[in-house]
Amino acid sequence: MCSLQLHPPHALSSRIYSPAKFFSIPTTLNHNRKSRLRATLSFVEEFPPNANRRQSDPQWKGGFSLGIDLGLSRTGLALSKGFSFRPLTVLKLRGEKLELRLLDIAEKEEADEFIIGLPKSWDGKETPQSNKVRSVAGRLAVRAAERGWRVYLQDEHGTSTEASSLMINMGLRKSARQRSTDAYAAAILLKRYFAASGQGTELVLPKQIDLLEKLRRGVTEEFDSF
Repeated sequence: MCSLQLHPPHALSSRIYSPAKFFSIPTTLNHNRKSRLRATLSFVEEFPPNANRRQSDPQWKGGFSLGIDLGLSRTGLALSKGFSFRPLTVLKLRGEKLELRLLDIAEKEEADEFIIGLPKSWDGKETPQSNKVRSVAGRLAVRAAERGWRVYLQDEHGTSTEASSLMINMGLRKSARQRSTDAYAAAILLKRYFAASGQGTELVLPKQIDLLEKLRRGVTEEFDSF
């Protein structure tokens, strides 16, 4: 179990990403766009990241999060229950098999949101790999919404390097580091996400209205339960 110290929380600033149309909407808009997109932006408040909910109520007991570091052949997973982050496993699956396995693990671990690392360069620009990650996130968002779960994208730049340094400091052997880098990178991703209280994440939404209603019910049931 790796438990990491968090920085002070910040105000929520999320984006919306629609996999059906492939666009993202920042919460800060110019005057001409505000009226046209006001209804869409309300989704940010409707489906707040767990990190933001926990900032508002530190005693909140719901909202386990599954961090995902997507690679070309390996996918690292980490779990957050509260402010503790645990590298979970590394999957060597792709396509539908990967997506179904992610759903199974989320159900087993009682996670209700997926935090997927979005590749970006040092200057904040997206890379060719970013589009591939967005495609996976879009498909997963549709499957997750069926269960009332949410999918977010989070900048993952530098997480692998930070994960390698962490494992070296922990005294892990090279062979162990090679096997576990992706899972530790996913844990670092969750650390960033909670440190910023969800600031800068992108909410990935399915286009179907019925799935949006399932997401609403899922969020409502969580608040009612806890």
